[in-house]
Amino acid sequence: MTDFHLDDFMPYQLAVLSSQISREFAELYTDRFGLSVPEWRLVAHLSQTREPVSVREIFERVDMDKSKVSRAASRLEQRGYVIKSVNPSDRRLVELRLSENGRAMVEELAPLARRYDQRCLEALGEAEPAFREAVRLLLESRRASGDT
Repeated sequence: MTDFHLDDFMPYQLAVLSSQISREFAELYTDRFGLSVPEWRLVAHLSQTREPVSVREIFERVDMDKSKVSRAASRLEQRGYVIKSVNPSDRRLVELRLSENGRAMVEELAPLARRYDQRCLEALGEAEPAFREAVRLLLESRRASGDT
């Protein structure tokens, strides 16, 4: 027996917490919009800009492999939420953007996301600002080390 305690291991705690929160939030958008987790991540990322975004940029930002992003994009395109196009200056790049239907869905989904986020943060009470700062620092350190 060692003095290592899995329940006290921060990476384990973060993984469990992330999984639980993601699953709980997924119930909201899956029930309402029929989105999977990869589809939600893709839509959320695309909602941040009106400009087309390359599949490469998305898979780097949303922490999913390229094939998951591509499959999610195809499903969203079939449902009329995403428009795929080829980059005119680099024909190897596939770009995505939300369609008008996709933007309308995000307009409905954003308030649900904000309420869920607020509910999670309220559980932290006065520790919320320190928690946000700690998460920011951890993410920043991962980016700086190239571990995205």
